[in-house]
Amino acid sequence: MTWEIAFVLTAILCMLGCLILELERPEVIVFITLVVFLLTDIISAAEALNGFSNEGMLTIALLFIIAGAIQKSDLVKISLYKLLNPKDKEKMTLLKILVPVSAISAFMNNTPIVTAFTPILRKWCEKNQLSASKLLIPLSYATILGGTITVIGTSTNLVVHGLLLDYNLPGFSFFQLGIVGIPITLLGIFYLYTIGYRLLPDHKTQNNVQEISKEYIGEVKITEEYEHINKTIKEAKLRKLAGLYLLGIIRDNEMITPVTSSTIIKAKDRLIFTGLISTVAELQSLKGVHLETNTGPLLEELNTGKSKLVEAVVSHHSSLLHKKINETHFRGKFDAAVIAVHRKNERINSKIGDITLKPGDTLLMVIGDDFQDRNHLHDFYVVNTVNEEKLPATISRQKGWFTIAVMIMLVSLVALNVLTMLKAVSFAAVALLIFRIITPEEAKRFIKFDVLLIIASSFGIGTALINSGTAEWIANNILLLVQPFGVFSLLIVLYLITNLFTEIITNNAAAAMMLPIAIEVSSQTSINPIALAVIVAISASAGFSTPIGYQTNMIVYGPGGYSFKDYLKVGIPLNLIVMAATVVIVYAAWVI
Repeated sequence: MTWEIAFVLTAILCMLGCLILELERPEVIVFITLVVFLLTDIISAAEALNGFSNEGMLTIALLFIIAGAIQKSDLVKISLYKLLNPKDKEKMTLLKILVPVSAISAFMNNTPIVTAFTPILRKWCEKNQLSASKLLIPLSYATILGGTITVIGTSTNLVVHGLLLDYNLPGFSFFQLGIVGIPITLLGIFYLYTIGYRLLPDHKTQNNVQEISKEYIGEVKITEEYEHINKTIKEAKLRKLAGLYLLGIIRDNEMITPVTSSTIIKAKDRLIFTGLISTVAELQSLKGVHLETNTGPLLEELNTGKSKLVEAVVSHHSSLLHKKINETHFRGKFDAAVIAVHRKNERINSKIGDITLKPGDTLLMVIGDDFQDRNHLHDFYVVNTVNEEKLPATISRQKGWFTIAVMIMLVSLVALNVLTMLKAVSFAAVALLIFRIITPEEAKRFIKFDVLLIIASSFGIGTALINSGTAEWIANNILLLVQPFGVFSLLIVLYLITNLFTEIITNNAAAAMMLPIAIEVSSQTSINPIALAVIVAISASAGFSTPIGYQTNMIVYGPGGYSFKDYLKVGIPLNLIVMAATVVIVYAAWVI
């Protein structure tokens, strides 16, 4: 082992450790690792930047725009509403969801699908007194399985496709992965409908407005004697009350919410606080502040729909991570006030502003009129209007169908080899912009630059593995240990290593790091490199065993009330089924 190999292995192990411990946002950790390799001359500047111009990475960026246009139309949401029947039990509903969702995921990024469907299913279960926990993990798993059917089904497939092209190898054809993807999707659906259903927890969902009403909500009236009249909330130090949180101000029979630090306090204002009942007495010690005993105004506003209450799940790439809420300038940034935080289906009973946010936390918020216009797509996985029962109002049904038509054209052009993947996706994105289906500002919001940074940086890390000889060293050791047991065993080991990486880091980073090793294994054996690329692509997507293995798992984590062990219990058997089927099919189709 040379010093370069030792250095690269140490750097990657440190990167993995930081990702597992969540010391910083994933894209920051991976990018820092890339910079370390650049500064130590393991890779050149051109090699470090190569990932930012990779065909697979650029294709993913453009697909975000197309998926955003479909998401904007609300056609996906409306189609789910039509599938749901109040007379159906959970198992029938489950079957109705699994088949179409996995089919849609073959052609559309699975994150917006799960983002759109999660709140609808949760509301529907709440209304019909069914268990959302029986449906949400299967929803996530079905989209992951469906994404393995085509090359555009998931960003992981496109990462591997783009790397193959960089290695001067033929990339995947449009439906090539379907040789494996279709069988494992059918097997996965059967498992989730039978054994998996029994293993899932049975948590009945609760109405969040009712839940809030169980917590003390206090109202105080400001009289002329209050010393901070005509001063701001910040100057009056109403942000610093221990255990209490200012939700809104009722002034002239109108609710002001969320309240900012610069809001002026006036005589006769009625301030609405939430907090632990033991701390409310602090308000009574303030001169000019009269404590009311009723708790109704805010809840009445919420129940009548005059104020909007939403749920949002903190994403893995959020700018809010590892910060206290009162340090994030939350109200000014999102025009929203957090009134409750749930973690692992449990309410965190402490002052809202002192809670340090983590990935998967579910935030309950009262929002202002500008909330929808603020750029929160990268900070929250799910935005769910809790107290809104009507069907989503599509901006334009015609625009939605136009987007679907563009998507069908894209698939046809690529499948018939008329255009390359990048050209077809570029054509589709430009068409949506020209016909004003989506505006440039909206397109910019839908592109997940944090995900793209991980992908581009991971390509450079993969190059470091090759340049330093680390990929060859790892490949030699794998072959030394496994080759005596045959090719079949080699495929299993490669699958397991990639799958382990995707469970503890990100799927795209796992694929970008493992493909160079797979190519090196191929060069030292007679195995078709495409066979090993398929193993890497499928195993990098098959993150079923942990909530952090795949971002759709994290989306349903909080809303479903799941614990970490629920993913282990349901996901490990599915991982084993998918691994067995994948290895057998790859061996039969590409190796024999």
